[in-house]
Amino acid sequence: MPRNISFALTTDQIRNRTKTVTRRKGWEFLKVCELLNACVKCMGLKPGETIERLGTIRVRDVRREPLYRMELDRSYGLEEAAMEGFPEMDGAGFVRMFCEHMGGEFHQEVTRIEFEYVD
Repeated sequence: MPRNISFALTTDQIRNRTKTVTRRKGWEFLKVCELLNACVKCMGLKPGETIERLGTIRVRDVRREPLYRMELDRSYGLEEAAMEGFPEMDGAGFVRMFCEHMGGEFHQEVTRIEFEYVD
């Protein structure tokens, strides 16, 4: 059974299928071709709440990289922010948002997961 992965902050982008990359703290174990259940929220559910599935995704590429790469290389940052579902944002803006919501600093290493929609 596929593992669940939460997209609480980017639910609309997953529903619209405009997001094809996500960055995560951890997730070093992930492998190319692995299937994942995209969900609104996977953890911290209140009693009676259930997991809302958004669909199945397949990992196309997975690698570790420093978060600040999106700031250092402006064109890379713009392209990656768009693939993350934020075409209006530059790399530096995405890095700031990531650190605000996920914690950590711009120099942390994160797992970049590129995926495709299966269903």
